Amino acid sequence: MIYSSELIKGTLKTIVLKLLADNKKMYGYEISQKVKELTLNKIQITEGALYPTLHALEDEGLVTVETEFIGKRVRKYYSLSSSGKSKTKEKVNELADFMNTMKFLLDIKTKTA
Repeated sequence: MIYSSELIKGTLKTIVLKLLADNKKMYGYEISQKVKELTLNKIQITEGALYPTLHALEDEGLVTVETEFIGKRVRKYYSLSSSGKSKTKEKVNELADFMNTMKFLLDIKTKTA
């Protein structure tokens, strides 16, 4: 099952911030592939969703951009700014609390292996 874009949209900034926190610096395609890998293809981030999110995070001062030239191509690497590091913890905690609230609201029992 691939999750709908509606579900992913509200969590995309948190996903990107957490990946950057865990991996120091990444470029866009690398981020989308890492998400696919970690979620066993359940979350697939399109370029049309990822790059506006990265630009918004940059505008908010949460990520910095470093440009590298690889042959004739330009690759932009994204990494967390100092405010991005503290915001990541806040966003992850907020999402975790939201998920717990949704479990309660929808009466979802936690699966045990």
